[in-house]
Amino acid sequence: MFATDLSYHQETEATLRVSALHAFAYCPRLFYLEEVEELYTQDASVFAGRRLHEELEEKEEGEWQDLYLEDEYLGLRGRVDALKTIHGDIIPYEHKRGKCYRDEKKQPQPWESDRLQILAYCCLIEASQGIKIKEGRIRYHADHVLIHIPVDDEARKWVKDTIQQAREFRKSVYRPPVTNNEHLCSRCSLAPVCLPEEARLAHNQEWQPVRLFPQDDDRDVIHVLEAGTRVGRTGEQLKISRRNEPDEKLSVQQVGQVVLHSFSQISTQALHFLSDKEVGVHFISGGGRYIGSVDTRNGSIQRRINQYQALTKPEFCLGLAKKLVNCRGEGQRKLLMRGKRNLVSKCEELDYAIEQMKKVLRQVAKVDSLSSLLGIEGNLASLYFGALSEIISKNVPSELHFATRNRRPPKDRFNALLSFGYSLLIKDVVNSILTIGLEPSFGFYHQPRTQAPPLALDLMEIFRVPLVDMIVLASVNRLQWDIKEDFDIRGKQVWLSDVGRKKFIALYEKRKTETWKHPVTGYSLTYRRLLELEVRLLEKEWCGESGLFGHLVLR
Repeated sequence: MFATDLSYHQETEATLRVSALHAFAYCPRLFYLEEVEELYTQDASVFAGRRLHEELEEKEEGEWQDLYLEDEYLGLRGRVDALKTIHGDIIPYEHKRGKCYRDEKKQPQPWESDRLQILAYCCLIEASQGIKIKEGRIRYHADHVLIHIPVDDEARKWVKDTIQQAREFRKSVYRPPVTNNEHLCSRCSLAPVCLPEEARLAHNQEWQPVRLFPQDDDRDVIHVLEAGTRVGRTGEQLKISRRNEPDEKLSVQQVGQVVLHSFSQISTQALHFLSDKEVGVHFISGGGRYIGSVDTRNGSIQRRINQYQALTKPEFCLGLAKKLVNCRGEGQRKLLMRGKRNLVSKCEELDYAIEQMKKVLRQVAKVDSLSSLLGIEGNLASLYFGALSEIISKNVPSELHFATRNRRPPKDRFNALLSFGYSLLIKDVVNSILTIGLEPSFGFYHQPRTQAPPLALDLMEIFRVPLVDMIVLASVNRLQWDIKEDFDIRGKQVWLSDVGRKKFIALYEKRKTETWKHPVTGYSLTYRRLLELEVRLLEKEWCGESGLFGHLVLR
């Protein structure tokens, strides 16, 4: 039995979840990500585990009990999902979907983290209820094995010592390295957040990474375009009410983002519901300008502290900014080179721009300040936009041709397309930043201005060419735009009409489903996943796993 002396009692320190103790024994990095950085995911195995417990309850109704317990002296809390009384003895059970460990003699044994978990539940029951537990049991359903775990003084000491170690570990400000046992990573629900294979690649360029990052997020991005449309909640569904149309109902599990354009509305109930389900909510003006996003981050304070500490170092910020300028400049230059291949005759202006951009890009590595880098970026943009008109097809109506970049507000149709596309892009970048738990308003290159968060402006540079410029150029050259129906002309201002916005959104969302092979990791992901991956790779730059960020250059 655990004594209840004051050595256990720490009123100012939160108790540990038993599942966190299991994570600590399984992998200290997993424990740190969950307990310190407050990151959790729910993959298929987590849901399958829940279904297993539900099925057991249905099969043996009345025989099983569950009990939520917390003991400050011991420093633990948790819900014992399966508690059984046999011959007067209370026995906690743990049910595992997988297989047990087999020793050299092929005898079934519990995995160490599972053994610690069941013993922790036993000790928690003893400490909080004042009763003695003789044993706990673990059933591994994949190979139909039931293992008895005796509770003795040695086991109790192991639990106590591990609790103390975990509490001390929780105070650290440094994220632990990736485990040496890569087999643990393949079964870990936090692999898409931890990115262990990518971390190993950062330290060893010869490493052959196995893709543990999810291939795609197949949830829908819901764009609400019509003014007066209302988004509400009914049960576990979203309800979209449009004027003179039947209500549309959507399961929240199918929704990844809700984007409210113009004067569409959302109820407080729907807003709370979407925030609770971690669904991004974003606002774009009727003129196509990004306004802002709902910040649903809970916790992740340590991640932002690390971000602040890293991005207050001028030399570190300059190194990241160089990667951005090179990434965008190379992408712009290669887009011009692609367009050149389709020309019937030689174009001296285009050849000059391509060659000059090559020379300017060589200067990026030599700059020693952000102000100098801004000058180089300006030169690259001037050369790029100065030559962009040369790769627009001669069959395109003159109203859709491009002369120079203008915005706030755009003064021609081509610029209206670019501006609306960049608004959609910054919305997606902010969504990824918030999903990961970083601070959008604290960047390393762009300075704060209006509603545009600097970190989102920074990360946009990587995706401007592949996700916006290429869409606009291709759709214009394919004559997909109606110069009257798709645009609203208001004096010198040009905006996309409701019809034009719907058309652009369809092109943009379709583009995000296309795949791009990452030049460093070597695996292919859709653009919608690459947005999130690139933010996670950025965070690795200040977590001791650098070298993978900023390599997505158009080929």
